[in-house]
Amino acid sequence: MGLKIRLARGGAKKRPYYRIVIADVRSPRDGRFIEKVGTFDPLLPKDSEDRVTLNEERIKYWIGHGALPTDRVLRFLDSAGLMKRDARSNPNKAKPGKKRLEREAEAAAKAADAKEAAAAATQAPAEEAASE
Repeated sequence: MGLKIRLARGGAKKRPYYRIVIADVRSPRDGRFIEKVGTFDPLLPKDSEDRVTLNEERIKYWIGHGALPTDRVLRFLDSAGLMKRDARSNPNKAKPGKKRLEREAEAAAKAADAKEAAAAATQAPAEEAASE
């Protein structure tokens, strides 16, 4: 039986509230769980003490019995000092996609054409004035 320490969603529509629970990996997200070991209220400010509450003793017990936390719960445990979460890096995530690069290239080409046309228009009247 694989165990997970994960979030179970509660609360009203657009007002989420999560329980941190120990559950079998086969059970549904909001379904049956073995034990509630904490809460997470994302609507509270990040510096609030009540945003995340953990029963550290029970979490240590379940980790000792093979329960694995999900990534979000592992972040909470890392901030509480119970487990260590390695920093992840995805440098390609911030890079723009192909379509955006194409649009930017088209916009740059149009801007260059407009600049050349404006430069040509300013030079043409100066040449006419010089020939008179």
